[in-house]
Amino acid sequence: MERAAPGLSHLRVTLDGGFYMGPGRADLLEGIEDTGSIAAAGRRMQMSYKRAWSLVQAMNEGFGRPLVAANRGGSAQGGAELTEDGQAVLALYRRMEAEARRAIDPQVAALMALRARTDADSEAPSEAREQHQHAEQEHGGSGQ
Repeated sequence: MERAAPGLSHLRVTLDGGFYMGPGRADLLEGIEDTGSIAAAGRRMQMSYKRAWSLVQAMNEGFGRPLVAANRGGSAQGGAELTEDGQAVLALYRRMEAEARRAIDPQVAALMALRARTDADSEAPSEAREQHQHAEQEHGGSGQ
């Protein structure tokens, strides 16, 4: 199993009315922008067309106006594109992701240092722990 890099794993932004943006929805919008197709964007994410279309509908309804404009009609006539609102939502979300990563990087580094110190402490018993164990053996009890 592949481990995620240290730091922000994902950002989910929830607005009133049930609308939210997360990394999957942002990736889908980005895929539609890149490919011009809901189906192709879904395939790129290993997602069925039905699931991709369902997410597009949820985003369009949840935002209150379309983020994706889709044209009906199969391979020759079909296609999809982000509306101006869709482009703006995607850009704002990506900016929030970048700013959140920058904001938490120092705290992530501090957590990693603390964990490394804790791991080292648990591998080699401390002098105090050894003294406590020795005292218990001498007094024949748990010290309570």
